[in-house]
Amino acid sequence: MFRILLFLATNLAIVVVLGVFLNVLLPLFGVQLTDTAYLLLFAFVFGMGGSFISLLLSRWLAKRSTGAKVITQANTPVERWLLQTVARLARDANIPVPEIAIFPSEAINAFATGASKKRSLVAVSSGMLRLMSQDEQEGVLAHEIAHIRNGDMVTMALLQGVLNTFVIFLARVIAQAISSALSRGSDQGMGRLAYFGVVIVLEIALGILASILTMWFSRQREFRADAGSAKLVGANKMIAALERLKVSSEPDLTGQLVAFGIQGKRSALFASHPSLDNRIAALRG
Repeated sequence: MFRILLFLATNLAIVVVLGVFLNVLLPLFGVQLTDTAYLLLFAFVFGMGGSFISLLLSRWLAKRSTGAKVITQANTPVERWLLQTVARLARDANIPVPEIAIFPSEAINAFATGASKKRSLVAVSSGMLRLMSQDEQEGVLAHEIAHIRNGDMVTMALLQGVLNTFVIFLARVIAQAISSALSRGSDQGMGRLAYFGVVIVLEIALGILASILTMWFSRQREFRADAGSAKLVGANKMIAALERLKVSSEPDLTGQLVAFGIQGKRSALFASHPSLDNRIAALRG
């Protein structure tokens, strides 16, 4: 319940901030736009702006939603090994050492997030530390470091922002065209309520199409992170980690974190991750 409320509150805050910018600040500075230009700006502000505000808040949200505890000083041998390993992998990848955290979960999982390479987070589940060997854990950690080195979080935000912009814009353009077509030969087209209903339906339909593209890109990104892990620690460690995931329980991450975990939902209609067998075959190939 806390995760849902946090998600809703964050998105409500984003909508309020962007709405104030669009409806208050622009007119205050005397900016006048045509209907089409205003619609495009509206779509861009809410599509791209919402995506990047979510990116800027991603590290904070990830820690709050998973209950992750940042490790700054090792209190156990496991924490000491974790800090040393992530620091070594970050140096080998030529990136700043990210924040390192452990979140409570019986499932084997890990994720990387953050707005930039300098403001990134690598978090691992307590289940991963308990159920995986150190070689397998090293493969997973190298995979997450590769995500940061590749700039995957920013790239995904850019892609999602562009797609959101087009979804918002096209839904309203198509709805307006339908309304205009219905108004021919009569004094009125769709009512305002019907117009917004059509917009919502179109946004859902176009959003599904956009999700197909987003998830395709996400799967390619996972192959690249696996390859990055193989370069950092050797293919055998990453293969061993993926083999271990085949017999583990499904991850319990939610929202955007699913796409940045080491494994995705196996029953998802639009998979953010390739199958484990395909990932292993790619590493062996």
